[in-house]
Parts: sequence; structure tokens; C-alpha cells
Amino acid sequence: MASHAHSAIVATAHDIRLFTMLASVPEGNVVTYGQLADLVGFPRRARWVGQMLKQLPEGSKLPWHRVINAQGKISLPADGGGSEQADRLRAEGILVTPDGKVSLNQYRWRP
Repeated sequence: MASHAHSAIVATAHDIRLFTMLASVPEGNVVTYGQLADLVGFPRRARWVGQMLKQLPEGSKLPWHRVINAQGKISLPADGGGSEQADRLRAEGILVTPDGKVSLNQYRWRP
């Protein structure tokens, strides 16, 4: 009889590197999707980063809210997590404009 106990998501080495790097983004800082992709050795794979973040389970402790787009904006629609993302960033002392923009010059993480 086959066991289905191990039918959870299988993470690749790239996935693990991504989640490890994301976990190391300090409070009060943001990183772009593309920057995160570069940091894990996947240049020009910003969309992959976005897809991976979409797959995070509800209640994940990873700081997904610290990832914004290259224009310094929250990519999620307000009713699809964008409002929560803005609230979490503001709680960390990051200034988020009403239209969801963050100053990359001021808040971008530079590891």
C-alpha cells in the first residue's frame, strides 16, 4: 500500500535558495522581484519569483510583503493582498504612498 504522506510540494534547490534569500530581507527594507531573482542566480526571472510567492501557503512566515516591482510599486491589487502588503510595510516604518509606491532609493535592501 502506497503512502501519500509525502505528497507535499517538492521544492527545488532554486526554490529553497529563493525562500532563504527572502527570509533574510530585513524588516524595514524592500527588494524587487528582479533583484531577488538576481540574488539567487536566476537573472531576468522576476516573473518566476512572483509565481513562487503566489504559491506560498496562507499564513506563511516569509516576508513576502517586502517584495515589490521594479517601479517601486506594490503589484498586487488592493483587494488581492495589496492593502495587506501596504499595511505590513507601513507597520515596519516604510512610507507607502496612497497609490502603493515605495522609494527604492530609501528602502531597497542592499545585501
